[in-house]
Amino acid sequence: MTTTTEQLFHLPDLGEGLTEAEIIEWKVAVGDTVGIDQIVVEVETAKAAVEVPVPYAGIVSHLHAEAGTSVAVGAPLISVGAAPAPAPAAGEPRKTARSAAAEQYREEEQAGSGNVLIGYGTGHAPPSRRRRRRSAAPGTGTQRQAPARPVAAATRPVSADLALRVISPLVRKLARESGIDIALITPSGPRGVIRRCDIEQAIAAAAVEVNVETPPAPVTVVAGAAPVSSAGPDALRIPLRGLRRAVSDKLTRSRQEIPDATTWVDADATGLLEMKNALQAADPEHGIGLLALLARICVAGLRRYPELNSTVDTAAGEIVQFPHVHLGFAAQTDRGLIVPVVRDAHLMTTVELAAEFKRLTGLARTGSLPPDRLTGGTFTLNNYGVFGVDGSAAIINHPEAAIIGFGRVIDKPWVVDGALAVRKVVQISLSFDHRVCDGGAAGGFLRYVADRVENPTTLVADL
Repeated sequence: MTTTTEQLFHLPDLGEGLTEAEIIEWKVAVGDTVGIDQIVVEVETAKAAVEVPVPYAGIVSHLHAEAGTSVAVGAPLISVGAAPAPAPAAGEPRKTARSAAAEQYREEEQAGSGNVLIGYGTGHAPPSRRRRRRSAAPGTGTQRQAPARPVAAATRPVSADLALRVISPLVRKLARESGIDIALITPSGPRGVIRRCDIEQAIAAAAVEVNVETPPAPVTVVAGAAPVSSAGPDALRIPLRGLRRAVSDKLTRSRQEIPDATTWVDADATGLLEMKNALQAADPEHGIGLLALLARICVAGLRRYPELNSTVDTAAGEIVQFPHVHLGFAAQTDRGLIVPVVRDAHLMTTVELAAEFKRLTGLARTGSLPPDRLTGGTFTLNNYGVFGVDGSAAIINHPEAAIIGFGRVIDKPWVVDGALAVRKVVQISLSFDHRVCDGGAAGGFLRYVADRVENPTTLVADL
């Protein structure tokens, strides 16, 4: 006996608030046979490249998007037709536990977009979802544990009130941002699940009511007004998507929400470079670089000035100071500038910091950083001196409160003990959120960092 049932798999929720992904490469083609949990496509999100497995087994019948196109979370991704299967032996159940789980998962994916929670019993996530949920690296002191995905219990009645609460986080976010009360929505999904299309219909209906009640304002045409765009037909247009779009959104939000200020100072880094060279000569295996030493100084400074290791909770009207330091650092890759996060940097030795910088930079350049290593930073270090520039008024990495930058180290005339000498000088700049502290704290932190750059042996007293 054979079946022609086709199973449709939607682009799943990839976590960290991501709403779309770009198809990089299909690993299968129409007509190929796939198994449960087999990688079928590689996609690129605003955070990293991700391999997506399929939760079904069978024959690929349709690919719903071509390579190079963007797909929204919850949109159709791939269709899989059932492969011919032998008839079950006498007494053998026709539906196995795995096929029942796959059917349940298909219903959940069709009910909404992304990480939809349906059902009212207990159970576990499908294999494809369990595979992508990783805890933080051992030793970081922080673990990310995703809640188990409930499986529907056939013996328990469905509550309409409960169904309204258990919906996709993406759909809930859309309703909240649009001012839609989900309690007034009539769900169209199976078992009373509210789908994204239900919210979109409510938004459209509300817009119609506003247009009926409020007549449009008259449009004034200004003679000789310039066109919206003066670009000619030969202008190169580059889609703003993926990483570039994420960077654009974050930096725009930072400029709109954070009243930032920037202060800077020049420092004699001759002693710091001598320390780096001595450490590398004594222990070439670990290769402690300048970035690790600068990170060690910044972490020590944040312990003394915790105001800069914080964020502003605008909804609660509070400044939140963190007990830990999750240190972000700017890394240039072929995909653009990204900011990997060293979690619990305050618990690491300088050798451990150097190793983690090297590991995360390697993952970033290959596009294989997990999304949780690109978010959650509390303070950012930017070594823009590698680009051959002296200084910069950097934009704060929202929602953090500060970012420190180090320019190139160059030979400059410097007064040492009353005499002019040629020294290795670096410019250090600090951009900070003026809501979390005033110039006294910001200047104190910057001066602390500069003093340790000039006299790195004094750092031992703070370790």
